Amino acid sequence: MKVVLDINNFWSPSGGGVRHYHLQKMDYYQKKQNDFKLVFLMQDSYNKTEEISPTLIIEHVKAFKIPGKWWEYRFIHNAKHIKPYLEKYKADIIEVGSPYVLPAAVRKACKGLEKEPALVGFWHADFPRTYIRRPFEKINSFLAKKLERVAWAYARYQFKNYKGIQVSCKEVMQRMNINGLQNLQWLPLGINANLFNPNRRDKVLVEELKTGDANRIIMFFPHRSTEEKGLSLLLKAYPIICEKLGLEPTLIFAGTGNRIHLVKEAEKKYEHIKYIGFIKDAEEMAKWNASCEVGFALSAWETFGFSILEGMASGQCLIGTNAGAAAEHIRESGGGIILQEMTPEVLASAVCEIAQDRDKMQAMSAKGRAYAERFSWEACFERQREFYRGILN
Repeated sequence: MKVVLDINNFWSPSGGGVRHYHLQKMDYYQKKQNDFKLVFLMQDSYNKTEEISPTLIIEHVKAFKIPGKWWEYRFIHNAKHIKPYLEKYKADIIEVGSPYVLPAAVRKACKGLEKEPALVGFWHADFPRTYIRRPFEKINSFLAKKLERVAWAYARYQFKNYKGIQVSCKEVMQRMNINGLQNLQWLPLGINANLFNPNRRDKVLVEELKTGDANRIIMFFPHRSTEEKGLSLLLKAYPIICEKLGLEPTLIFAGTGNRIHLVKEAEKKYEHIKYIGFIKDAEEMAKWNASCEVGFALSAWETFGFSILEGMASGQCLIGTNAGAAAEHIRESGGGIILQEMTPEVLASAVCEIAQDRDKMQAMSAKGRAYAERFSWEACFERQREFYRGILN
């Protein structure tokens, strides 16, 4: 049995997409007896080995916690902290999911091993654009472009000698290729289309949220309350939507983030804005998704966008940005509206276009559902295993 050792500094017990990917991957390996064993190095406050099944082991690794109130990220950065696990498991493949420091640290930890593993990456965050160019463009566009080039050079160094990098968004993959990252493998992730299904709609909850007005649409924002997710854009658009429609639509916020105070302020100001907190339970999330009619994908920096597809699978119409995974999913599905400009006025117009045309809403809902059904975790990890086999051969 071949051993895959998985390590990712983007892992967090309260994280979003990356956490979801790893949880699904562990669930797949726990239940599916196959030719690979998964060992997941999980950053934690203690050291402990959990042998979950013959094909899944979780190694809790004591790691430095990054200061901050709104996250629980821990950081493994030193080769000497990684090497004992490489020696213990004699991994055939090591998958590294974060681009900062860790890829080079893993490469260094592999030196001198009796059995040299194949190294692969997973591009979970398009960091040269998302975390370098985007914030610096607000200061100086010339500086932003220069720093982005430095970031791409850094990425090439970090993933030097890696056998392949998995990418879940075609647009991001093209950008990586242009900037010199090689051996790229497109790996669409998955969703549970049986769980995220229009049949999960809670009629009692819907009636409660509509408060006696059948024309009141229900909108859902299940993302981190941060600027990169388009929080302020939506909050600025909301009063315009109210004015155009002549009533307040229901707007549900779920999750947490460093700008959550803006959500709570809006909840006090508007009767039909509601904050329901961080939803940990998948069944609960499925219920809320299916009970809402319109979803938002306002971040141009998504590399796959689980919440986008979960919303589509649940029957929502999506309103999204014109770049990244959001635009890719909406364009290929026909399940929503792509915003040509990221302004409150344009966003408000898109919401009203859907709210005032129920036939269009139903047609988009059906298209989005049909598209989302193409993505499954089973297909994702079967495809990934083929990628692993190809790397080893």
